[in-house]
Order: sequence, then C-alpha cells, then structure tokens
Amino acid sequence: MQKSTSVKRLFDFPYYQLDKYPQKKCFVYKNLDSWKSISTHEYIEQANKVSRSLLKLGIKPGDKVAVITATNQPKWHILDIGILQIGAVNVPLYPTFSENDYGYILQHSDSVFCFVSDNELYKKVKSVQNNTNLKKIYSFEELGTENGWESFLELGTNNELQPQVECLKKEVKPNDLATIIYTSGTTGTPKGVMLSHNNIVSNVFAVGNTLNLHDNKKRAISYLPVCHIFERASSYYCQYMGFEIYFAESIDKIGDNLKEVQPHFMAVVPRLLEKVFDKIVDKGSNLNGLKKQLFFWALKLGEAYQPYKQNGWWYESKLKIAQKIIFSKWKNALGGHLEFMIAGSAPMQSRLIKVFTAAGIPVLEGYGLTETSPAVSVTDIRNNGFKIGTVGKVLNDVTVKIAQDGEILVKGPNVMLGYYKNIELTNSVIKNNFFHTGDIGELDSNGFLKITDRKKEIFKTSGGKYIAPAVLESEFKKSRFIEQIMVIGESEKMPAALIQISQEFVQKWAKRHKYQISSFTTNEKLIERISKEVNFYNKKFGKWEQIKRFEITPDEWSIEEGHLTPTLKMRRKIILEKYNYLYKKIYNQQ
Repeated sequence: MQKSTSVKRLFDFPYYQLDKYPQKKCFVYKNLDSWKSISTHEYIEQANKVSRSLLKLGIKPGDKVAVITATNQPKWHILDIGILQIGAVNVPLYPTFSENDYGYILQHSDSVFCFVSDNELYKKVKSVQNNTNLKKIYSFEELGTENGWESFLELGTNNELQPQVECLKKEVKPNDLATIIYTSGTTGTPKGVMLSHNNIVSNVFAVGNTLNLHDNKKRAISYLPVCHIFERASSYYCQYMGFEIYFAESIDKIGDNLKEVQPHFMAVVPRLLEKVFDKIVDKGSNLNGLKKQLFFWALKLGEAYQPYKQNGWWYESKLKIAQKIIFSKWKNALGGHLEFMIAGSAPMQSRLIKVFTAAGIPVLEGYGLTETSPAVSVTDIRNNGFKIGTVGKVLNDVTVKIAQDGEILVKGPNVMLGYYKNIELTNSVIKNNFFHTGDIGELDSNGFLKITDRKKEIFKTSGGKYIAPAVLESEFKKSRFIEQIMVIGESEKMPAALIQISQEFVQKWAKRHKYQISSFTTNEKLIERISKEVNFYNKKFGKWEQIKRFEITPDEWSIEEGHLTPTLKMRRKIILEKYNYLYKKIYNQQ
C-alpha cells in the first residue's frame, strides 16, 4: 500500500477515492429488504452539505458534535466527514450507553449538537439534554419534526457557504484534534481519548502496509460498532483503497449478510469468531456416520495447523483433502470469497486461528487500544511474519518496549494526544513519550509481540500466588458448555469462576440425554457435567491457579444488560456487582 502525500487528514480519504477510484457503490446498505448504494461523488456532495448546515447552525472549528447510531450506515460517515472538514470534532458514542452515561459524556465533552440514528436514542438523549450544553438533537430518521435528517440538510442546500468550507478545510492541520472517543470501559467511568487526524491517518497507512492488498475491486462488510476505533480505522482504509463497504443489518443477521455480500475480508472480534466456530462444530456434531467422522478428522487436522508448511508434505496432502471436502463448506457459509479476517479488540484463542487458517481463511491478529489509534502490531503473512500465539510484529513507525514488570510501553505517531480534561490521568499513562498500555506482554527474539494478560486484571490470592485470568478464561471457553467465564479470587484463598453456560448447547445436550432442565443454576446433572469440563481444562494449569469452585449465573451476559462492552469484552466490575451474591456463596461470606 503506497502512502499518498495528499492524505494527511481524515477527510482526505474520500477525496482521494474520488480522484483515484471513484465508486458507484461506495457505501451499500439495506433498505426495505433490498440493497441500496451511494457513490463516492454523492458521499462527498452530502458531506459538503453537512458542513454548510453545521456552519449555518454556528459550528466553529474545535466545537464538539456527538454522533450515536444503533447500526452502521452511510449517514454516520457523511456526518463524520462533514464535521471534520470544517475543523470541528466528532464525538462518537455507543448506542448501548445508559442515560446516565450520555448525560455525563455529553456534558464532559462539551458537545453542542447531537445526532442519533432513531427515535429510541432520541428519547434517551432528550431525557438528559437539560444537564448538558446541547443546543439541539437531530435524528437520522424523519420524526415528523424539524429535528429530522432532511430538515438538517436543508440548512446547507444553498452553496453560498461552500467557499467558507473550502477555506476551513485548508486550515485543518494533521495534528489537530479530530475526535474524542469515550471508552466503553471494562471498569469505571468512561474516559475521553483525544485522537488527532495524524494519529489515525498514520496508523491506517502502517496497518495497510502489512495487509498488502492492491486491487481496489474488493468488498468489505462493516458490522462492528463504527464508534469503536477498530471499525472506524478499517472504514478509512477501505475508503482509501476504493473498496465497496457493505453495512450489515445487525450482528444477529451477519450470517445472512455474509452470504449476500460475499466480502473479501472482514474485521472480527474473538467472541464473534468463537460463536461462528461453535455453530460450525454444532452442525458437524449433528452429522452421521462417515460424514461426521470426516468432519472431526478435518477439525483435528486444523487444530494441528502450522504456517509455512512446517508440518511437512504428508500433513499438507491431508489438509488439501480436508479443504476440498470439509473446509470449502465453511468458506461458502461465510460468503465464499473471504481472503482473510483481521482480528482485534481482545485476545484470540490460538485454536481458532489455526482452524480457520487451515480452512483457507487466515486470521490475522492485531493488538492495540483506543489510545493507540488503534494498532500497535499486526500479523503480516509475508516473509514468515505469521506466528500463531503472537499478535504479529510491531508496526514500522511504532516503538514498543517491555517494562521491568512486563508492561507493554508504546511510542509512535499513533499515540493519543491525551485524555480530554484529565491532565493528571494523561501524565500517569504517558511518561517520556511512552504510553503505558496496562497490558502485560513479551517480545521474542524475532520481534513478535505476545500478550499475556491485563496488568489490572492480574490478581494475587491470599496465599500470595499470582493469577492471570485471561489465560485461564481463554482455555475454559474452548468448552462448548461455557459461553462466558470470569475468573475471580483476588485476596481470597483460591481462584474460582462465575460461568455463563451456553444455554442453546446445554438444552440440546439435555434433550439428547432425555431430560429437562428447569433451572440452569441448580440442576445437579448439569452442575456435575460442568464440573467435568472444569476439571478437564484445569489439568493444563498449576495447582495454585486451578479453578476450585464455580457458580453458574442465571441469565445470559449481554451488551444490553451491561455485562459486555459493545465489542463483547467482559465488564468485570459490573459482572462482579451483579453476581455479588454468588461471589459470597463461593467464598462462604453469606
């Protein structure tokens, strides 16, 4: 990927596309069960209209505009460019935030206008408007009021303000603040991460160089929340490359959309890939006779995969057969054209990387944070740059060093400007130009980065033994009975776990054994079966770190109920609060 000298600010990406690869289908979305599209030309035309409308409303460079959408769609991107090119700041928010969170963030960010995707979000924001500096809330939907999208765009219909837009565009510098991203937070109050145009632009090019894509005739599917920097940076990359971006209807419909869109690559988070894998294995389990034997033979072969033909010619010969008779069906289920998946946001099980890569869909794992715009390292499949169990090599323009306690420290053009209105916190994480990630890791002799845990999540038992929960959790989630697991036990005598079982799988398991489960938390046969699973995976760990006791939670962990972040990571503090009674039961504190 050749870096363009004309792209220095985020809003330069669509203009570059218009100049080099103008697309008829720049953005493609579902409307009333049929796919509609807008061209690159329409995208820019509407973004300019947005800029003129914002100027009419009195927006000035540096002003903050909040944007909340429940689904990824062209209007978010049109608004993004319209805000940025006049020097204003885009403050994207998760649709799953609570009203209290909205009240806090909108006030803290000094947002003066807020755009929401639908009536439900409109009501949530409206309920806290009086506690903020918001002058008005607009909706992408037409709500039959002057607060609709078309009413907003009408303000900019007249071209008289376009010269001012062009003038303001020229004044925006690469190091100017572009966006404040409030982390959904696995713990505590959301923090406002300030990223400049150059933070994100430099990272898009650095990651692009590792992906080594050249042909612009590709399709990408967008389904992770666009307010998350992983998805957002991915969309800028696609715009630069001239790829068609298709917006999935929802995470629930991603399977159907993949078959319709047939994308060439997609960004994934571990939990989604785990769910895809579980469904594939479930289907394989329901096969009979030779078909079932072949399925699990191929799966076992996939689990032994090593890149660059390290397993030898006999293994590769068997793999070709497995790819033809079994893995080709996996590829077809994911649209048939996937060249690779790029994974981020949380640690990925090595087993999944092996199996999907063996199936002909390489999983290229990366590592980063919102504060690093986002990528620090990415797997590059060329020149032996793919090593399973690591998150690839550090990007060319980024420097990583490992502190004495194992913490990963990062320096580079991708490191944030700081936390909004929080100099103290900024200074506590950026020291001598190195950002302290809070993650524990190691660099091997060949420059591959390996993440071992979150510094804040590692805890000590009362016996003085250190426990790294992420390592345990990743292993236990291989069980088809376990949907989610959170290892606990800080300052307690032993490690234990809160387990959310896979209710769908457990029901099928019960049906096979011809009995009904009325309560997941108290059924003795189920508890006995989960104990077997726990004992099996415990064998891989030292005695001091093995799970000694567990409790099954009564409900499924979800984004809506606050258990998970929008990228499906556990919010440990909230889970602990919700199931404090189970914690007390485990440690006999009742």
